Amino acid sequence: MTPPTLPLTLSPVPSPVSSTLPSTLPIVRTVADLRRHIAGWGGGARVGLVPTMGALHAGHLALVAEARAAGAERVVASLFVNPKQFGPAEDLDRYPRDEAADASSLTGAGCDLLWAPSVADMYPPGFATSIAVAHLGDGLDGAARPGHFDGVAIVVTKLLLAAGPAIAVFGEKDWQQLAIIRRFVADLTLPVEIVGAPIVRDPDGLALSSRNIYLSTDERRRALALPRALAAARDAIVGGAEVAAALAEATAAITAAGFDVPDYVALVDGDLLPMATLAGPGRLLAAARIGTTRLIDNVAVVPR
Repeated sequence: MTPPTLPLTLSPVPSPVSSTLPSTLPIVRTVADLRRHIAGWGGGARVGLVPTMGALHAGHLALVAEARAAGAERVVASLFVNPKQFGPAEDLDRYPRDEAADASSLTGAGCDLLWAPSVADMYPPGFATSIAVAHLGDGLDGAARPGHFDGVAIVVTKLLLAAGPAIAVFGEKDWQQLAIIRRFVADLTLPVEIVGAPIVRDPDGLALSSRNIYLSTDERRRALALPRALAAARDAIVGGAEVAAALAEATAAITAAGFDVPDYVALVDGDLLPMATLAGPGRLLAAARIGTTRLIDNVAVVPR
C-alpha cells in the first residue's frame, strides 16, 4: 500500500552573490557590539532577525531566504543555546554545537551578521525576569515540557529588544512556539513583524531538525512513521472521518513504528484549542520520542 503523500517544502538556499556577501561572516558577542554593528548600516536599513540555537541545516537557511523575501535588506542570525528552555532531564549538555560550520553556512545563505552571545551576556547575575503566556503554553509541548515556553518567551523577547528588527522569522515546525511568539509580541506591542516559514523536509518527508543527527540509521527509517501518520490522519479527517478515530489511528501507527507513546497527537484551531470536528482550518500536531530523540511535526488540515 502506498503511504499517504505529505506535501513537502524544499525551500532552496539562495545562491550567494560574491559582490554583496562577506568572505567571512562578521560575528558579534555582546548586545553593545550588535547594536553598534546594526547602527553602522544606517537607520533606514530594514533588518530581519533569524533566531537559532545553531546546528544549522537547510531549514534554518531557508529562514534567511524568507527574511529577504519578506523585505529585509540586512539579515542578522542569532546563535544561542538557551538554557532556560531546557528541562532538567533534557539534552542541553549534548545539544549539537559547531559555530564555525554554522557561520560558514550562513555566509553562503546571504546572512549579514551572526550574533552569538554567551549565557552570561543574556542572563547576567541577578537576572530575575520571566514571561509567561497564559493558555497557549499550557497544553501540547507546554504540558510535556513544563517551563519550556516561559524560557522561549524571555529569550525571544530579549533577542527582539536587542536587535530591534523590523522582521523576525521562525519556522512553522514549532507551530505552538510560533503561536506563542505572535501572542506576546502583540500583547507587548513590540514593533516587529513575525513571519512563519514553511517546514522544510527531506525528500522522504521527514521534517528537518537539528536533533535528527541523534537518530541511528534504523531510527531514521522508522521516524518516517511520524509524518506519514499525520498525513494519513489529515486525509482521513478531510475525507469525513471522525477526528477522534483518525487521531487514535495516527497514535497507533506512530507507536507501532517503534516510537514511545506520543506525548500528543492533536487537531487544534488557531488558538491551539482542540477541535472535535473540522469546522474550519486546523493544524494536526504530534510529538513522540524514538530512542533518545524527541521529534515534533505538524501539518495543515483544511476543509474541502
